[in-house]
Amino acid sequence: MSLVTHKRLFPALLALQFGAMALLPSHTALAQTDTRRAGGSIAQPGSPLDEYLKAREQRQQQPQTQPEVAAPLPFDVHTFEQMARQIVANQRVPGLAVAIVKDGKILSARGYGVTDTLNPRPVDAHTVFRLASLSKTFSGTLGGMLVEEGALDLHQPVVRYVPDFRLRSADATSRLSVANLLSHSIGLPRTAFDRDIQANASYYSVRAKLANAPLSCAPGECYSYQNVAFSVFGDVVHSATGRVFDDHIQRRIFKPLGMNDASLGLEGITRSPSWAKPHIRAGSGWRSLMPKPTYYRLGPAAGVNASATDMAQYLLAQTGHRPDVISPQLLNTIRTLRIDTPSEMRAAGWRRERLYSAGYGMGWRIYNYAGQPMYFHGGAVQGYRAAMAVLPQHNLGVAVLWNAESGLPSGLLPTILDSAIGLPQTAWLKLDNES
Repeated sequence: MSLVTHKRLFPALLALQFGAMALLPSHTALAQTDTRRAGGSIAQPGSPLDEYLKAREQRQQQPQTQPEVAAPLPFDVHTFEQMARQIVANQRVPGLAVAIVKDGKILSARGYGVTDTLNPRPVDAHTVFRLASLSKTFSGTLGGMLVEEGALDLHQPVVRYVPDFRLRSADATSRLSVANLLSHSIGLPRTAFDRDIQANASYYSVRAKLANAPLSCAPGECYSYQNVAFSVFGDVVHSATGRVFDDHIQRRIFKPLGMNDASLGLEGITRSPSWAKPHIRAGSGWRSLMPKPTYYRLGPAAGVNASATDMAQYLLAQTGHRPDVISPQLLNTIRTLRIDTPSEMRAAGWRRERLYSAGYGMGWRIYNYAGQPMYFHGGAVQGYRAAMAVLPQHNLGVAVLWNAESGLPSGLLPTILDSAIGLPQTAWLKLDNES
């Protein structure tokens, strides 16, 4: 689906301002109108929910294994906490942290399991995990702050701020904007030169290689996920403000939001009083490791560490309840669709079943989740996984962090989202599957 078509089909979704959210079906309306699955009256023809249901029926007609469904799961935080305890039971995964906020209140911010299978200590609300690519949402948020105060122009070329930056063609170099950096719409091959970072190369040596990388499209015309190129935003910030990226994150996000456990970089996590070590599979169990410094060199893309308590504070702000730090205007800026990401709808699991449209804003993924606007990001580096989502119509934010290379906990997020919306319960969380 092209960006133009997306805008024609979903003007309500693309408004993305809280004042426009009334145009979309409410929690109650969704439960009543999904007659194909929950009973009640029929969704209004042409509505975002109706379009979603039609697309879902088309997908279900295709030969594929469908998840088991049941009646909607009541929204009960104690049920979700029990699910979290089950996830870490018998070391299905070593450790887990979950934050749930709703209607401006922290419903849950807790840790489960252990920080290290070799030296087990309990994960608590202040145990720090590596956020991996959830860090990109912090970059997008900082970008919005700098725009708001007039220190940064998203539409200016990157070379205005970083004169020595180069892409393969002079035209692409001159056209590449700051917004293109933050929305992965640069035109480079997917995750360009990540292997060099994994091989312990320095950021600046790898950044220089972008000048010779092939381009598949002009800036702003196609989506391709990046880590190295995304991190050029740190150079932009330094040039525009005279302060390094890490200082801004600490001074403008961590401190005012009360994210007292949060840090940046390898030294930041290892100096935390309680932190979760990464784990990889070892036979039928888990083996803990020391975190690698590699992707920490890409601070704007993957440098943030935080606890469940920190993520609860961050989600309160991202759901609009800390306007003194993150204003409604800022939320609108970072949630404005910059590029379509249609491949997300073909991904396995809940994305294939629930998404009707997918795109990227500034450091945040923008989804139509079962007729609801949803802002999301996932993260993965060696031994850590993370997922975070905001459902603005339901005033809900959820973050799930864990210290193992397992897909199991990822099912907790859509379980909570479905419950909030009132969708039929789907077995996203496969507790019988311990992989």
